[in-house]
Amino acid sequence: MADLSCTTAGIKSPNPFWLASAPPTNTGYQVANAFEAGWGGAVWKTLTDGQPIVNTWSRYGALDYNGVKMMGFNNIELITDRPLDVNLREIYEVKKRFPNNAIIVSLMVEATREAWHDIVKKSQDAGADGLELNFGCPHGMSERGMGSAVGQVPEYTRQITEWVQEVASVPVLVKLTPNVADVRYPARAALEGGADGVSLINTINSIIGLDLDTLAPRPTVAGWSSHGGYCGPAVKPIALNMVSQIATDPQTAHLPISGIGGVSNWKDAVEFIALGASSVQVCTAVMHYGFRIIEDLCDGVSNFLDERGMTLDELRGASVERIHEWKELDLNYVINARIDQDKCIGCGLCYTACEDGAHQAIFSERRADGRTYVEVKPDACVGCNLCSLVCPVDGCIEMVEIPNDFERCSWEDVTSGNGTLAPRPVHD
Repeated sequence: MADLSCTTAGIKSPNPFWLASAPPTNTGYQVANAFEAGWGGAVWKTLTDGQPIVNTWSRYGALDYNGVKMMGFNNIELITDRPLDVNLREIYEVKKRFPNNAIIVSLMVEATREAWHDIVKKSQDAGADGLELNFGCPHGMSERGMGSAVGQVPEYTRQITEWVQEVASVPVLVKLTPNVADVRYPARAALEGGADGVSLINTINSIIGLDLDTLAPRPTVAGWSSHGGYCGPAVKPIALNMVSQIATDPQTAHLPISGIGGVSNWKDAVEFIALGASSVQVCTAVMHYGFRIIEDLCDGVSNFLDERGMTLDELRGASVERIHEWKELDLNYVINARIDQDKCIGCGLCYTACEDGAHQAIFSERRADGRTYVEVKPDACVGCNLCSLVCPVDGCIEMVEIPNDFERCSWEDVTSGNGTLAPRPVHD
């Protein structure tokens, strides 16, 4: 079994799987149970100073899609609503009981040096292995000048990170908001402020939907609602892109990353790690299925590494060099669809998708036996993949590379006069 122990910005954990700062890390009872189940680390639900937060009663909503429950998940819950001293005592007790597991304490206080110094010192005294500065939550707390209200302004991100580092004796991660035009700017600001690493993504601003009987937004609070944070499997592509943006940015490429966003199984985790994440944080899947999913996460990644003879360190960032700007892609890489007639069930879905939604490159004929015969028109196929994506039969439509005599040619090559494009279908 592959060694899954890892280090993220100096924070050691027995495996790369951490619970994200959220309801599953609200109490010492939950975090202890998670460590018993096998989780490597936990980011304690965000602490603040002063009076405990008051939450609404109704606070979660979900997007189900085509039979998949909680494809997307939305919440208007705020940070911890438990007293600071209770949380700190439980952090101390859990750390004492599980010295080899990582406890990272998420923090959010008002934007003053004194407030940040105070809570950092208290968290460290309680035994935190690391700190995560919550500059990402998009709802509720942002109205009070915290969370994403900080993360959306690089100057604030840099300033508060600097204040924290003035007294921090453990690694500091800055949790980034995805509710910005370009996540690289706050990441660079965090680095300039002295962050030891970043974690991303936090939740995305959203309205999950309406109750069509009452037309009230969900989750409904006495007939009203508010924008909340969107997460779950639906956000994974957005998170992967933002992780890769930081991993490929020359200014932040060396910055350790804890990846977050829609991780539901071991394959998701492999993708985050291959795009540069050192550890992976999970929330929605645990809220759906419980702590037991850690078994699948660890077994799956371990088997993946064993089958390829790789270590976790070798997997980390293995796909980063494959991320490029569009202008650098090879325009002479030609592929066409191929339909396996023995596997085709004659549903005609590929024809409909191509004819109405793409490039009219599939021939269709209704035969006497009632079956719809389909065939690709090679001269019209642009290799867009759509037919293979909509086909309900695995392996029925494959995308096949078509060799040609033209050398690699990017848009940069074309515009600089240094490349020649291979012939391609023309749709009048």
